[in-house]
Amino acid sequence: MTPDQVKYRKAVERLDEIIAQIENEDVDIDELSIQVKEAVELIRLCKAKIDKAEMEVKQVVEDFTKETKETKEAV
Repeated sequence: MTPDQVKYRKAVERLDEIIAQIENEDVDIDELSIQVKEAVELIRLCKAKIDKAEMEVKQVVEDFTKETKETKEAV
């Protein structure tokens, strides 16, 4: 599954599961490093999705501002 196919909410849910397991000491020491690596990848994925969404929102706002300005100038 590619990062684009992983939904932000599902990544956060999985991250919460990993954190809960680690906090409750439910993770075998042999699995701990695997869980930590997965958590780091999930954090990276979530950050990338947030950054992408932020850029898209900024673009939409810029486009809207530009359209509004052009409309006012045309009047």
